[in-house]
Amino acid sequence: QVQLVESGGGLVQTGGSLRLSCAASGRTFSSYSMAWFRQSPGKEREFAAAISWSSGNTYYADSVKGRFTISRDNAKNTVTLQMSSLKPEDTAVYYCAAGPLSDSKTVKYDYWGQGTQVTVSS
Repeated sequence: QVQLVESGGGLVQTGGSLRLSCAASGRTFSSYSMAWFRQSPGKEREFAAAISWSSGNTYYADSVKGRFTISRDNAKNTVTLQMSSLKPEDTAVYYCAAGPLSDSKTVKYDYWGQGTQVTVSS
């Protein structure tokens, strides 16, 4: 069992940066791949970034590649999403997720946080 709690969301201007954090509880955090998804009003939840539990390999949606960086600290049971060059279209609720493998599909993840709001003003 893994519990996930996101933090770090807020309001930022276009071109600004934010750092999201996800704190996980549970002894097996290091054996889970972690991901960030986001959801805007009226849209489906979409994949943003993932990091493998085994290799540390990272994966990004084309829409965030080069602007977002996902990382994890297994000793601290945390995963972070550093976001830069933010755009109004990045506005969404951002969710942290844990699953057995890195994947872009929501159904592949077993545990979810409650989400944190990111708003990018133009």
